Amino acid sequence: MLSIKKFAAIDIGSNAVRLLISTITEPDNKPVTFKKTSLVRVPIRLGQDVFTKAYISDENSQRVVDTMKAFGLLMKSHKIESYRACATSAMRDAKNGDAMVNLISKEANIDIEIIDGSDEAFIIAASDLHTLVGNNKTYLYVDVGGGSTEFTLFSNGKTIDSRSFKLGTVRILNNTINNDVWEEAEAWVRFITKPYSRIEMVGSGGNINNIFKSSNKKLGNPLSYLYLSSYYQLLNSLTYEERISELSLNEDRADVIIPATKIYLSAMKWSRSKSVHVPKIGLVDGIIKSLYNNSKV
Repeated sequence: MLSIKKFAAIDIGSNAVRLLISTITEPDNKPVTFKKTSLVRVPIRLGQDVFTKAYISDENSQRVVDTMKAFGLLMKSHKIESYRACATSAMRDAKNGDAMVNLISKEANIDIEIIDGSDEAFIIAASDLHTLVGNNKTYLYVDVGGGSTEFTLFSNGKTIDSRSFKLGTVRILNNTINNDVWEEAEAWVRFITKPYSRIEMVGSGGNINNIFKSSNKKLGNPLSYLYLSSYYQLLNSLTYEERISELSLNEDRADVIIPATKIYLSAMKWSRSKSVHVPKIGLVDGIIKSLYNNSKV
């Protein structure tokens, strides 16, 4: 008998807020399939407030509440079975983060969890990354966000270690990161990858997805270090306006894509990776997978 379930995932990030609605189909004697029914992204950029002023502004607080109300209606229309809403770096650091959680609960009737970097990495790992790259390989997973970057090392289908650093694109744009953070991230990546002779990298996040799309490569083919480096030089050669007009980047993408590319290139250099796979997965995908796994317990 065919079973169909619908789950929703909300990611309140430092650069944007996302809603993913996924349909899970369980046919008899066949693999379970996960289909992205709807994906909505709203570029509120909470990190702009938090990383410079430590608080989420009244204007952006209202925008988040309005967005959560809209997400609630969409989830109702799709008749979802369950949802999970997670807030990451910006809400973690905001002095009024807990107040925002209470406001959203009261005004939009959506419960928000503020998760830390290790939780974020764990949830992403639930998306079965190794099935996309291979169980017999060693690879470094790098998820670059507006407020933080999560690094996770996998080898032979197992998680070796994971770490989160306040190395985010919005933080870099606002000059709120000192060299110590870069040095700490570099030291950790070099240390954790040193015992392995061959490491491939997996990248996630809106910026690397955008770069992959512009490469016109088929899904499954990785981006080389040379390609990513050349694209980084192209980005730096253009003005903000030119990146929008010539590369067709959204306004909220045209600035953060440069520091994001720098982080990916740095991670490749530190881990000695010559290519990066871009499977187009992220926190919301991990949330969906964890919701499904919990439903089977």
